Amino acid sequence: MRIARKSGYAAAGLVVVGALTLAGCSSSSSSSSSSSPEASSSDALEIGSIDLAAAGCPADIRIQTDWNPESEHGHLYELVGPGYTVDSDEKSVTGPLMASGEYTGVDVTVLSGGPATGFTQPNAQMYNDPSIFLAYVGTDEAIAHSDDLPTVGVFAPLQKDPQMIMWDPETYPDVEGIADLGAEDVTIRVFPGGTYIDAFVGQGILSADQIDSTYDGTPAVFVSEGGKIAQQGFASAEPYIYENEVSEWGKPVGYQLINDAGYPKYAAVMSVIPENIDTYSECLTALVPVLQQATVDFYAAPQATIDLILELVDAYDTGWVYSQGVAEYSVDTMLKDGIAGNDADGAMGTVDDTRMSDLFELVTPIYTEQGLPVKDGVTVDDIWTDQFLDSSISF
Repeated sequence: MRIARKSGYAAAGLVVVGALTLAGCSSSSSSSSSSSPEASSSDALEIGSIDLAAAGCPADIRIQTDWNPESEHGHLYELVGPGYTVDSDEKSVTGPLMASGEYTGVDVTVLSGGPATGFTQPNAQMYNDPSIFLAYVGTDEAIAHSDDLPTVGVFAPLQKDPQMIMWDPETYPDVEGIADLGAEDVTIRVFPGGTYIDAFVGQGILSADQIDSTYDGTPAVFVSEGGKIAQQGFASAEPYIYENEVSEWGKPVGYQLINDAGYPKYAAVMSVIPENIDTYSECLTALVPVLQQATVDFYAAPQATIDLILELVDAYDTGWVYSQGVAEYSVDTMLKDGIAGNDADGAMGTVDDTRMSDLFELVTPIYTEQGLPVKDGVTVDDIWTDQFLDSSISF
């Protein structure tokens, strides 16, 4: 079977609910460890204008992602320089950490999530493995686990969560957004446990009786219903996949980002455990601008990094299949839809205070009712800091 892309994590637990399964097959394999064709020792590289070793950074900066390699993670794979080593057992790639083509004196390891970690959330994985320095943590997840797995975000690579709800524009020509699906009482198939759905129901955007939480990740029901139902997905993947790679559908879908419908989460925020804010302050001051610039560099010229991503997908052989077409569509869509880019003030990598306050108001009552470990009196300052960002770096 062809495994497409993740559904997203349920904030109530430490496991992912499921993944999209599409028609097709996967047949890649690799040895447990291999090196890039241009392999060379980082010892032979000259350190450029940024010296992360001198700034006290770990010799190998290990970063935990939330899924298999994909373009949404391109800002991290952009860091990986020549001479990288692929570990198909750990599902990771390690190489010299580069800043716009210059060696920084340390290595970087990008670790896959999802099936590679038994679907453990990145924040939990960072606590399970002390060698992990940074991990992807959504701002709602940071609130939900602010007591048992506290993290502090230092860089937000995405302005909006790419998660969306999609529908058939031929069946529903008057639907322009998620609220319209609510008004027309359209059944919406989702994975169980999505906090954004609870928030939409609580806000009156959707009604509880139109939510079908039996989505199993396959396109079969959406196709067999002829577009009568709506379905969750990712704007950076499913619209292309359903039109170009699901032959039984083969036409455009309409969609709206959950962010634009009223759920202002920041996804995949680069986060550390709280004590490392002080312990590695000098390192983060030097490192975070490198992360910012790598993000800008990736979107400006993504193809070489996409090639690496596709190589890793084949090497890891988890059953996940990721095509060149999806990878390129993802980059284009993230820029077009404002998923990646600057905020309204022209800054990149930061979070908006109003959006964060709105998110706290939305999710705190939900998590409290669910009995999740929300820290008493938790505020934005507990889960986010912009002290390491370089305001001169932007798209």
